[in-house]
Amino acid sequence: MTTHATVERPQPATRPGAVGRWGEFMARHRRIVLGGWILLVLLCGAGYPALHDRLGAPDYTVPGSGSNRVEQLAAEHFSQLGAEQDVIVFHSDRYRADAPEFRAAVDSALATTRATEGVAGVVGPFDGVPSIQISEDGHTAFGIVGLNGSMAERVDVAIRVQSALGSQPGISGGGIEASITGYAPIQADLMAIETADMQRAEGIGLPVAAAVLVLALGAAVAATIPITVTVAGIAVGVGVLFGLTTFLTFDSLVLSVATMIATGTAIDYAMFIVSRFNEESTRRGIRDRRARADIEAAIGVALDTTGRTVLASGIIVMISLCSLAVVGLPMLTGIAIGVVTAVVATLAAAFTLLPALLAVLGPAINRGALPARLRPAETRSATASNNWARWARLVMGRPVLFGALGVGTLLLAAFPITGIQYGVDMGIGSLGERPSGRATTLVEDNFGPGLLGPITLVATGPDDGPLAASASTGVAAFVDGLAADERVIRVIPQQADGRVLATVVPRDTFDSTAVAELTADIRAEADEVTGAQIHIGGTSAAFADVSERITDRLFLVIGLVLTVSLAFLVFAFRSIVLAFKAILLNLLATGAALGITVAVFQHGIGESLLGFESTGFLQVYLPMLVFAVLFGLSMDYEVFLIRRMKEAWDRNPDNAAAVAEGLQRTARPITAAAAIMVAVFASFVTADVLELQQIGFALAVAIAIDALIVRLVLVPAFMQLFGRWNWWLPRFGSAREESVRSH
Repeated sequence: MTTHATVERPQPATRPGAVGRWGEFMARHRRIVLGGWILLVLLCGAGYPALHDRLGAPDYTVPGSGSNRVEQLAAEHFSQLGAEQDVIVFHSDRYRADAPEFRAAVDSALATTRATEGVAGVVGPFDGVPSIQISEDGHTAFGIVGLNGSMAERVDVAIRVQSALGSQPGISGGGIEASITGYAPIQADLMAIETADMQRAEGIGLPVAAAVLVLALGAAVAATIPITVTVAGIAVGVGVLFGLTTFLTFDSLVLSVATMIATGTAIDYAMFIVSRFNEESTRRGIRDRRARADIEAAIGVALDTTGRTVLASGIIVMISLCSLAVVGLPMLTGIAIGVVTAVVATLAAAFTLLPALLAVLGPAINRGALPARLRPAETRSATASNNWARWARLVMGRPVLFGALGVGTLLLAAFPITGIQYGVDMGIGSLGERPSGRATTLVEDNFGPGLLGPITLVATGPDDGPLAASASTGVAAFVDGLAADERVIRVIPQQADGRVLATVVPRDTFDSTAVAELTADIRAEADEVTGAQIHIGGTSAAFADVSERITDRLFLVIGLVLTVSLAFLVFAFRSIVLAFKAILLNLLATGAALGITVAVFQHGIGESLLGFESTGFLQVYLPMLVFAVLFGLSMDYEVFLIRRMKEAWDRNPDNAAAVAEGLQRTARPITAAAAIMVAVFASFVTADVLELQQIGFALAVAIAIDALIVRLVLVPAFMQLFGRWNWWLPRFGSAREESVRSH
């Protein structure tokens, strides 16, 4: 029997590429780089509190939609009502509404509210219809306040109104409480809650990430470097976002999502580079910090190899997030800008600050080391083998079995997607005793929840002109029909300039499924009124327009991400098979994560354990957002793993050996990186706001699936099945192509 020994091709010494030379340059000028970063972090970090003050509410406006048109017409012809109508609630356990003390407190509060900048007008409980605006027991009353401005500006107005109400004589201390509620006031309080949620999540996730880093890198000092680089990168990202608020408007969700994603990616990127630097330092036998040439060379190699991978991963994340801009929703565009800004800042830290830190520390990076048996193999020996290589060979020994089990598991997990339901939950249940929360409870108990977000319709003639007499009759009949609908409490019509505005108060809250159905029915019936153009607006209509826009453009976003990512991966991997495989496996992992999210948050499986109450649907933007984010994040591990396999293949074209070595060298950092991301994302499950819980849960589950099933099972299985075809890239007239075909 003849055996053939595999001979590794000798590799000539080569000068580092541009990325490697950049790393060496940063290392040589480490003092200047560190000084510059200290100043930059101090400057940008100072903008963090100010950035919170500039954040607005999520902008659900859909340009050109019916709800957007209602806002424009109302502002033009019914300016006394403002762009949004909210409710000021007065309540006293001691006094009834007819008591002089109650009346005096109300008059004083309303006078101050009218004088508040941004308030279009106020209708007090004694100015309108007392039988409607005063509760049956007489202890609660409400006034209607109109707010001007864009959605973000109305939040600021609501905050000013609430502040003014709290400072009035007779309020609170006088036994009478007054607070404002409605869309803008609720958003104002939710912003504060989301900020607290984010800070609590970071307090949980970062310590866990630090502990994982110690285990992954094998030393306390090494573990501090990714944390340091991450904090610096995010600080700069926050500074840039603060500067952008001069021209753009961001909401609190943008900061939460950007911080969440940037924290996970920045720690991962830095950890991968530190791990490769450790490996190069061990290979070169660096033991002394004075070995400057060797340390700088090790940094150059780390950036020339892993650094290139990190750059490719960051580009894919940005490609995926930028796709959200094509939807045309200010909310999603803001998230895309926020995340891309944060990722760019963390990449900048990884390619400038990190090399400088490594150059300063050198071998001292491994101070505070764990016992030898707990340290990574590459820090002990440049040629050390481990159990990951044996695992890779086990999977490659039965590729069909492991591939079928992995794919079957992911398809089963993805099955609940077939019954996915969409909606918008505002998070009213998380308001608690905040002013808008207290006012909301009083409104729901005394006047019905529909008062918080009525449906608004504006009827005009052709081209938004005045209504003709015959059309006015049809509109009046249509409005009377709405008042007779059992799902409606009351309809309040008004006329101005030959146009009609009607406020429809439903029985349920504006973010409920029942009001969503009512809004759809009203729109369908409005189209049948002849001679009039009837536009339907209000919060529920805006939500419906958002849902329609996202649904219409979901597959456009998916197609754009897949097409651009495929082209980029072919370039990065120098392989068509690997690029297609990466795309398909990522789709499977993303589908499985969304399927599990549907099972938990839509069907309520495990809701008591996670501390939430299922609404029966997912946030309408969640699948698109999760797809864009996960496709970029999970590709990090794919690029990191495959590029390491490619390094081994280039040295020795043995597919099985290349796969085993790639997994051996990357499985520990990939697993650790995944654990860090899972810790960061899962910490947001502790949030009080449901949408943050859903986002954090979906991302955490997806990363866990990607690291445990895709990278450790499906990748080696499919790499074995495709064999040498993994490395095939058409080269016309190339002998290499003919060689591959012969196999």
